[in-house]
Amino acid sequence: MKPNLPTLLVVLTFFILAVSMLDPRFPQDQLLQHIPTVPSMLLILFGTRRNWWSTRAVLCLMIFAWLHILGARFVYSCVPYDEWSQSLFGVSLSKTFGWRRNHYDRLVHFLFGVVMVLPVAEILSLRGIRNRRDNLIYTFCFLTTVSAIYEIMEWGAAVVMSPDRAEAYNGQQGDLWDAQKDMALAALGSLISLPFVARTILLKDSSRNTAA
Repeated sequence: MKPNLPTLLVVLTFFILAVSMLDPRFPQDQLLQHIPTVPSMLLILFGTRRNWWSTRAVLCLMIFAWLHILGARFVYSCVPYDEWSQSLFGVSLSKTFGWRRNHYDRLVHFLFGVVMVLPVAEILSLRGIRNRRDNLIYTFCFLTTVSAIYEIMEWGAAVVMSPDRAEAYNGQQGDLWDAQKDMALAALGSLISLPFVARTILLKDSSRNTAA
């Protein structure tokens, strides 16, 4: 069977993941970050072979994977975006906006909410939840629940790890409200994305009904 574009996107992401593991800066932390990555990617590859998602939805999944791979490569709290912006534009983002922490993890939590709405909505549609309102409500609830579960897992990891390792993995950077802010950003990203996805789900349902 000839590979389709969604499958090729997943294969490309596996290649990017492999390259990111070369000469690691933080070997143990990077491996720890990627414990869920490989099984998740294999599940997505399985889904693409069975047309669970549209090409746009797979691209959304891969965008999040690329963001995570980058974050794991440097450890989220050490992604050098200031160095990159200074090199490219001669401007330090932290100095410009008065940031006192690395905000890459905040960006990823927000974009998790943005890019994951379409893949989740399509899976729910595939499973029979094709009413637009119900689909989008369930999608939002699912993503906020996943965000909360992830933060609980980070808390569990912090309990069993040494303080230094827990700080490197969680990227809390001294913020006592880090988990709450991350969940709020994921929810905000989902709410922003929902109206744009609503019409897509409706069109997808219409095409299926027409074909039937």
